[in-house]
Parts: sequence; C-alpha cells; structure tokens
Amino acid sequence: MRLLAAPHQRSIVIIGKENTGKSQLIAALTGKFAYSSNFRGSTVSCENYAGDGITFVDTPGILYRSDAATTRIALAQLSSNDTVLLVVKATHIDEDLADLLPLVVGKRGIIVIPFWDKVSPSDFTWQIVKHWERTSNLTIVPVDARNLTPEQRQRILAAIDRPSVFPPQWQPTQAGWRIEPHPTLLEHPQVGWLLAIALLLLPAIIAVWSANNFAAIADPLVQELIKPMIVNLSGLPSLLKEILIGRYGLITMAPLLFVWAVPTVVLYSLFLGAYKASGLVERMTIALHPLLRPFGLSGRDLVRVIMGFGCNVPAVISTRACSSCARKTCISAIAFGSACSYQFGATLGVFSAANLPYLAIPYLLYLTLTTLIYTRLIAPKAARSIENSLVIDRRIFLEIPQWSTIWREAKGTINQFFTNAIPIFLAISAIAAILDWLGF
Repeated sequence: MRLLAAPHQRSIVIIGKENTGKSQLIAALTGKFAYSSNFRGSTVSCENYAGDGITFVDTPGILYRSDAATTRIALAQLSSNDTVLLVVKATHIDEDLADLLPLVVGKRGIIVIPFWDKVSPSDFTWQIVKHWERTSNLTIVPVDARNLTPEQRQRILAAIDRPSVFPPQWQPTQAGWRIEPHPTLLEHPQVGWLLAIALLLLPAIIAVWSANNFAAIADPLVQELIKPMIVNLSGLPSLLKEILIGRYGLITMAPLLFVWAVPTVVLYSLFLGAYKASGLVERMTIALHPLLRPFGLSGRDLVRVIMGFGCNVPAVISTRACSSCARKTCISAIAFGSACSYQFGATLGVFSAANLPYLAIPYLLYLTLTTLIYTRLIAPKAARSIENSLVIDRRIFLEIPQWSTIWREAKGTINQFFTNAIPIFLAISAIAAILDWLGF
C-alpha cells in the first residue's frame, strides 16, 4: 500500500511591536493553545499555533531601535520566513507603519490592525484603510483582537492563503491620529514610583504568604505519605540509599520543592501574568525608569529582579527582553538581591515564628539598598548614562485581563520552572547527597 505524504505545513511569522496584541490575535484566530519551540538554537522561545496546514509563529515583540535578544530573535525569524502577518496598532498606526514596513519589504503577507475599537471607526478612518489597500495591493484588516468576529477571522485566513508582496516604494498616507490612554496615578511624578513599587512587591508577598499557609497544612500530610516509601527503601545499598532518602536525598527533598516552592512559583506567575495581560507591567516600567537609570538598571530590569522572588530561573531567562548594555547588571541584581522563592518564604517564616513579622519590611529595604549599591558599582557607564533612554516610550491601554490571556502569559514562567529549575534542584540534591555520603 502506498503511503500518502503529509501535506506541507506552511509557516506564517507574526511581526509587531510589543503590546500590540499579537498573541491575543493569533489565539483568537486559530482557537489553538500555543506550544514553545526553539529557533536557530536559541534558548528564546517563540510561540507556535499549529492549524490545518499552517503554523503561526508568534515572535517576541519588537522593541524598535533595541538590541534586546528578543528583538534579534524576532528579526531572525522574519529573515527565514517569506510570509508575514504584520501587526500594527491602530492607536499609533503612522509610527508603527513607518518603523515596521521597511523590515518586511519584499516579503509576502497581510496587515492586521488591532485596537481598532479605540479609534472610534468612522467613514474617514475606513476610507484611509481602503486607500492603503488600493495603493499597496495588500489586504488590511482592522480588528478588535479580543472580540474577533467570524467574518474578520475568515477574511484574514483567506488573505493569508493569497498573500501579496509588500511593495518597496509604498509610503502610506498619514492617518493623522494618535490615541494615548488616560494617565493614572502611576504617571504622577510624586507618587507614581511609590505605587509602582507597591504593586511589584504585592504579588511576591501574597504569593509567598499563601503558599506558606498551604505548605504548613500540606507538608505534614506529604511527610506521612512518604514515610512508608522511606522504610521500603532503607535496605538499598549505602550510596543509592543516601541519594534517595539521605539528608539531601531526592525523596527527602521532594516535599521542600513541590510543597513549598511550586505553589509560590505558580501563584506568582499568575499574578505577573495578570499584570502583563492588563498592561500594568509596562506602566510600572515607565514610572520606575528615572529612579533606576543612575544604577545601570531600567524599569524593565526591575520587573525581572522582582520576578526573582518567585523563581530566579524564569527571571533570568526573561532578561532577554532587556537591553544588552544593562542585561548583565540585571542578572547580577537578580542573583544578588532576589531571594528565590523558598529562601524568601523561609525568611518570612522565621520572622513569623519569632512573632516579629514586621521585620519583613526592613529586610526588604536592606535587600533593596544593598542591591542598588552593588549594581551602582558593577554597572557599565553606558547603562548609567542619561542618554540611555527607555525603549518603551508610550503608555499602553489598561484592560481587564481575560483568564486565557493570564494563563498564556504565566505558563511560560511555569514551564521554565518545571523544565529548568526543578532538574537543577534535583541535580544539586543528588550531588549534595553524594558529598554527604563521602563525608564532605
């Protein structure tokens, strides 16, 4: 019997700036869950949405004029794919088109304009879009990605099947509108930075407190469950017994990891997912940048340092969205000042056991002060320069996040914890058990 070859799976690369709703658009367009895949040997993950005969490759958002690793990987994907779905934000459409069109000249594809609901569509705005379509011969689809209609979905998919070439000489007529979101207290010059710091610390405190209360109940139960296993394994050869059930054995240390650390990481990831999906992270980034630049960090970097309280592994991985001149300083700050999830929880536990929970405040102040002194000493001058302006130069709209969006944002951190942090933890436990067995 002759086997039929599987149909060719086409790849459509999604290109757009940060916070343009690319992931929301593709999830709504495909109805699929994303899966991570490494490209060109990079450890930066892109999100794949596989459908019938087509795979959408959702690249990291481009930080224009940035040397961040995430921007480089997005541009690398662009160079290796011929078909592009270009996403430009309706609220800043003139500058997004001016910045991104040169990157896709000669490629085939279409343009999708999310946040169209923010523009108050009228006859004039639709005439602009129709004029662009006539002068470029491209399909241009304005949408509200959070509420993609069946007609819009069908039009986008049909256009992707027959993509047009982005013309080299096309200069779109200026739309003439630029819509900025309303300011909040985060933009207040006196109290904005205080609110931003409070919002950053709140998830860490709530996550650790909740996880510790859960662990206080669950840990005795888990210890009782593993007691029979320890008894059954007590007859193993000496070294194997030490690796499995010794002081640092894998089974001995497993409750510490899965009962104490995992709930902290999961809760904290969900909090940060909600922050990012709502737009709060970017607002806080802008509010904190002026304070941190003299120390060689930016507001973007501080978000990663605070993430280290949940787990250092995904925090370090996420620094690939930071500028290269500040990334080493950011990683050093995470290693120096971000107590990892269990360490932070254990410290708070000690304070609580001593009936001195208020010591958590000077403890955090101590971490902050010493970390800032450390980064000031090690940060390169280029990172501390007044010319080192933040890449994000505009506010984004705050929205009530959908659960699916929160989970999509959080699952990357959770996946990194389970695939990177847990194997490292288990390897360290095994090595410690062997050293203990040897008497070291």
